Amino acid sequence: MHSESEGQNEVPRLTIVVPAYNEQDTLAELYRRLKAASKAASGDSYEIIIVDDGSTDQTWSELEMLSAKDPHIVAVKLSRNHGHQLALTAGLSLSRGERILIIDADLQDPPELLSSMMKKMDEGADVVYGVRTGREGESSFKLLTARLFYRVLEFLAETHIPRDTGDFRLMSRRALDVLNSMPEQHRFIRGMISWIGMKQEPIYYRRDARFAGSTKYPLRKMIRFALDAITSFSTRPLRLASYFSIIFGLLALVGVGYVGMSWVSGNTVRGWVSLSVMFLLFASAQLLVLGIMGEYLGRVFVEAKRRPLFVIERVSRASGCSRSGIG
Repeated sequence: MHSESEGQNEVPRLTIVVPAYNEQDTLAELYRRLKAASKAASGDSYEIIIVDDGSTDQTWSELEMLSAKDPHIVAVKLSRNHGHQLALTAGLSLSRGERILIIDADLQDPPELLSSMMKKMDEGADVVYGVRTGREGESSFKLLTARLFYRVLEFLAETHIPRDTGDFRLMSRRALDVLNSMPEQHRFIRGMISWIGMKQEPIYYRRDARFAGSTKYPLRKMIRFALDAITSFSTRPLRLASYFSIIFGLLALVGVGYVGMSWVSGNTVRGWVSLSVMFLLFASAQLLVLGIMGEYLGRVFVEAKRRPLFVIERVSRASGCSRSGIG
């Protein structure tokens, strides 16, 4: 067992990384449960990194107070709202622990599973990921779209990504080192971790409802997240675009044949409704193909800029605040 002052100078056994956006009502309970779970799993050899992703409420003020009174807390303030995946990336880049737990601030994923996850890692796993057997407090629409997303992703992705998983997982240092070396801007971290390989083991649990506040993933962000996931791990949509071209090309040939037969038999085409429908059908197919290609081309454009993934405005610890840079 190490003292708290010693823990600041040593590599901690455990780091917990938590991205947070407008979570002022959750932080007190989050801190209590994370601290209890950390002590149960690793004694005093731990750090908790909470990343404020450009919150507009009192989240940063609360984090500063927590970090001032507890040397295990590292509060990180990003320069603006970068999004969940980049906020998580920022926290992971600062992690010093031998093992790293990723968990969201809303307490839907139970920190109390940490000890069981540590045991699985003791048995040789490099990644222990949570698999949801149920989801409390979520609408039927959210459950349906989540289920559909994972099935579509499983069909399209060229890397096996387990169904019904989130970012809630425990990683070894060597797995994190590989993850931190991956530079892409449009990040789907649970898929990136699956791509790493190594020994990965599931742990099953029922997801709780949010402790407080409302979801930070409205429909618009869910769609963007799904597009990032699919385009990051599959080129099959590009192939589907080619298949669409072939299918509609064949339909066009059938249409030409039909018109030719009608002309030979003397049954001239009456009106332009059928032609208009065919025109709209083919135009829609072309726009769909162009849209798919545009998604991939846009990501190439963003990656080519080589901009930093995130900008850290400030890091607050018990020893004092420091300004940090880019990552």
